[in-house]
Amino acid sequence: MTSEPAVRVTGLEKAYHDNVAVTGFDLTVERGEVFALLGPNGAGKTTVVEILEGHRDRDAGQVRVLDTDPKRGGADWRSRIGIVPQEDFAFPGLTVEETLRHFAGYYPHPRDPGEVLEAVGLTGKRTARAPSLSGGQQRRLSVALGVIGDPEVLFLDEPTTGFDPEARRQFWELIRGFGAAGTTVLLTTHYLEEAEHLADRIGVMVGGRMAEVGDPATIGGRDTDSAQVSWSGPEGLEVLDTPIPTKTVVELAGRHAGEIPGLQVKRPTLEDFYLKMIGAPR
Repeated sequence: MTSEPAVRVTGLEKAYHDNVAVTGFDLTVERGEVFALLGPNGAGKTTVVEILEGHRDRDAGQVRVLDTDPKRGGADWRSRIGIVPQEDFAFPGLTVEETLRHFAGYYPHPRDPGEVLEAVGLTGKRTARAPSLSGGQQRRLSVALGVIGDPEVLFLDEPTTGFDPEARRQFWELIRGFGAAGTTVLLTTHYLEEAEHLADRIGVMVGGRMAEVGDPATIGGRDTDSAQVSWSGPEGLEVLDTPIPTKTVVELAGRHAGEIPGLQVKRPTLEDFYLKMIGAPR
């Protein structure tokens, strides 16, 4: 196994006429890593992913996916990547199992269709046709098609849009399983909780650029930023912003014989950091 990162991007540029979509964009995703790309609509996330997949040309910059320029990636390279686009696709005349077996024939070393159906939770729908599936089930079929070739890199573009909370959490377990098995996963998502649960690292895009990269717990210094300590005082709610919340709580405990009434300690959430990064009101 090569030590070369699964994805390496340097100085990526892409414009549509006078509209700059991506500029000065850099990214490195290590093999076996789950990387989440966040950003508001129009930030350039989908453009970046389409360039990495080889589906869109770039204007400038260096791009390597599995040590290959996607613009020159042939059939062998394509058999090593998996793609789950925003829009679901399937042949309406085929059953779920027939669709999966059909696509398996495009790859030199596909995964067993039965095992993939079980992994995505569609074993009970193997004889159903795609139009009869619910939105969440159709999305699972798209994931099955994306992984049937046993890819080394899996691209997921807004994978859980339209999922209910239960289906979304089931999907997270599925993706975590792929990551644990060594598949490199790059996903775009609008769901901050999804990124926090799934990703080893997060990148935030703003205005076509990568504004910040880090692990979910510490990105932007959110683990060391001031915390908000609040409690019920004699004259009502008391609130203190402090970089040393533990010391503050100890001092408060020394002033109370029992429990501190209404005590809460809140550190900045990923959502707080994200909204600050993109300049959105909280």
